[in-house]
Amino acid sequence: MPSEAGLPRLTSAALVVGAALMSGCVKTVEPNASNTTNDPKPAASSSVSAPKTVAQPPVELPAWAKADPFANLPPAQGATIRVGGDENVKAEPRGENWASGTCLIDTPLPDGYPAPTPPGAIELKRYPLVRRAEVRGESSPDFATNIGFFPLFNHIKRRDIAMTSPVEVDYRELRTEYPADEPPRGTAWNMAFLYRKVDQGPAGADPKNKNVMVRDLEPITVLAIGLKGPYSMSAIADGATELEKWLASNPEWEAIGSDARGLYYNGPNRRDRDKWAEAQIQVRYVGVKPAKTQSKTVPKN
Repeated sequence: MPSEAGLPRLTSAALVVGAALMSGCVKTVEPNASNTTNDPKPAASSSVSAPKTVAQPPVELPAWAKADPFANLPPAQGATIRVGGDENVKAEPRGENWASGTCLIDTPLPDGYPAPTPPGAIELKRYPLVRRAEVRGESSPDFATNIGFFPLFNHIKRRDIAMTSPVEVDYRELRTEYPADEPPRGTAWNMAFLYRKVDQGPAGADPKNKNVMVRDLEPITVLAIGLKGPYSMSAIADGATELEKWLASNPEWEAIGSDARGLYYNGPNRRDRDKWAEAQIQVRYVGVKPAKTQSKTVPKN
């Protein structure tokens, strides 16, 4: 809900790295027909082709799936399944807020969003359709959040839309391996503020700032790890590395594309050491792959 002054709550969710405007550090990309699609699949430049739907025979589910009410994978929209990491840590609801140890989220999540993954835990999560106001750009994503914040904040201010949590930042090709003599990838970014409800405003380019595009992100399934500490792209990359280790040990799931995304739940009102975030990789369930068998040649009598 808007504040009494009619402005969005400027509390914690969107001030990811502060409000300093680093002009000239980041190149924003104006939306066009090639970068405003509603399709959540990775960009065409990704080294991994778009997934194909393949019918899978019935398989024996792992123990963690058998014990979970959402064993008919992928999880239902808005649901989570704890699959690794710290099995004991919890995310506890406090009204519209969430707490985990010294971490706190004090801004509501969009309707239907799954619970935040507590720091140290690894979870499978299913996200519903969500309306996002986005700003895209290139160059250092850690500076980009400063540049992206103000166009997005002014957008929701004009539409009288209250702040939500988290702020989502998509890092393009962050998980792509590349030769040491090539420039680093993952510098293209997409920063998004989330609408609380899908019907709060029209989709499309903001007439007041065409760098802001409002679009609906279709439901996706992700593998997520909860993080605690200062916000940076390198922290998301480290989290994505842990997720890739889990995927290597659980071949019934595979990553889609080479992107990763960060969910940032807090702003500067929280100490860096207590900030709550998530690193996520979009995944799909492909079933248990049959084990390879070795053939043995039987000598003839």
